Amino acid sequence: MPERRPTGTRLRLWQREALAKYETEPRRDFLLTATPGAGKTTFALSLAVGLLSRRVIDRVIVVAPTDHLRSQWAEAAQRFGVALAPNLGNSVGPVPADLHGYVTTYAQVAGKPTLHAARATSRRSLVILDEIHHAGDGLSWGEAVEHAFAGASRRVCLTGTPFRTRVGERIPFVRYEPDGEGGLVSTADFSYGYADALRDHVVRPVVFAAYTGVSRWRNSAGEVIAASLTEAGTKSTEQAAWRTALAPDGDWVPHVIAAMDERLTQLRESGMPDAAGLVLASDQEDARAYASIVHRVTGEKPYLILSDDPKASSKIAKFAAGGPRIAVCVRMVSEGVDVPRAACLAWLTSYRTPLFFAQAVGRVVRSRGRHESATVFLPAVRPLLSLAAELETERNHVLPPPAGPADSLELVDELPDEQPEQAESALLEEWQALTAEAQFAHVLQGGRAVTPDAGPGPQTDGEDDFIGLPGLLSAEQTAALLARRDEELRKRATSARRADPAAQPAEDAGAAVGSWRAAADLRREVNRLVSVLAARTGVPHAALHAQVRAAVPGPASASASLELLESRRAYLMARM
Repeated sequence: MPERRPTGTRLRLWQREALAKYETEPRRDFLLTATPGAGKTTFALSLAVGLLSRRVIDRVIVVAPTDHLRSQWAEAAQRFGVALAPNLGNSVGPVPADLHGYVTTYAQVAGKPTLHAARATSRRSLVILDEIHHAGDGLSWGEAVEHAFAGASRRVCLTGTPFRTRVGERIPFVRYEPDGEGGLVSTADFSYGYADALRDHVVRPVVFAAYTGVSRWRNSAGEVIAASLTEAGTKSTEQAAWRTALAPDGDWVPHVIAAMDERLTQLRESGMPDAAGLVLASDQEDARAYASIVHRVTGEKPYLILSDDPKASSKIAKFAAGGPRIAVCVRMVSEGVDVPRAACLAWLTSYRTPLFFAQAVGRVVRSRGRHESATVFLPAVRPLLSLAAELETERNHVLPPPAGPADSLELVDELPDEQPEQAESALLEEWQALTAEAQFAHVLQGGRAVTPDAGPGPQTDGEDDFIGLPGLLSAEQTAALLARRDEELRKRATSARRADPAAQPAEDAGAAVGSWRAAADLRREVNRLVSVLAARTGVPHAALHAQVRAAVPGPASASASLELLESRRAYLMARM
């Protein structure tokens, strides 16, 4: 086995504290929870180097979620003087004697757990289980991991956020406590959260820009339904509106991509010349369609990174090093992958679990300097807003935002469960997306949805550079900066669509789309008049909207007819 070379790696304070706790309270199993981007890999490899140097262990085995992360772990270990094989397959027997160990995946372990058990027990081994929650992706994986590494001398489990599981589906080598809701939550031996990392300038502050808009779809009965992302009355309606907004042939996705592209331009012109963005899709079909939209809107082909692409790992490495400023992916860069130049994320997926949300947002918060920031563009739907508010609240514990008006829209709890999940899925089986428009809704502050300030707001171009830096602009001013260019972005996305015949709506939806666009124009006019009236009278936007609906009764603007919207516009004009 080669001699380990000294590395001179400088550890962060939290990494030194975690190592000290490991040494002062020795235990066979150790669970580290550290926010994405904080440096879990460096902690684990530093621990491995120390144990190898003191001859406490003779071998290091790393289990990673994906093949790409195998290479990333091996490269990182090499910088520590630890030789790990990144491609040691299940068809190979013993670990070569000239290596300190190897990197494998959970899928490989599940394929031949007995082989990995033999490797882990033939020499005193430290097993590093990266993103250990993957051992809960099906009971077979958890059982295989337990069988393979139950006899290992030491085990270190890593994760980016605490995770929950059902009773009876415990992930091996992890301690749990009741979560008060009939489930279990992992108990870490050392935790380093987002607020801690932000305070230490390890991660960037992140601001969430939520985009609403009205979606139109045809249900199984052939009826055309319209609903706003922020005004859906039931879970099934919200789900249909969300899916419609994410449809590649609508206007919502191009609008949000244009917004992210403009934000990247601002970042590149204000001190982050290699700033890049990630577009996160639900599946490969959507990812391919989104890549075409990125090309159409920005004029530049993005990297398309798919799991079944044999060149996926090399594409990730190239994207991390430079090249195109946007990458479109499904899950390939949602966890563990290190792309420090990525500073923007467009959440164009229906995923909404807390763990996946934290991991995906973690791809854009890794800090390289104290003046960098991250921006996440997401649909203004309650499940995502709740997850964003939790992370944003942690941010504000460190960077309290300036005080602002109290007439913001409070986040609402989960919608009442009026229909079970099975019924929701059944309702969407014959769902057909027609079209959707996007409109900037708000930024988050202190768990509240803060709408644009009706006043003049900042006037200088230089202030645009500070979007997303809490403390420099109030939430209302940040929202105003984003909203001010919203109409320009809408025109840009629409003109890009019209220039591409393949992006035009289907013939059978033509009539619905025509009347829909007229209604969309009226709806924006009503909203503009409400903003003007709010500025003149000081009455909050929400109160004015309520007055309009009381004076001109009918459904919310999202599903209002052309005639109703015209009546409301006339009512507002009369009040000017």
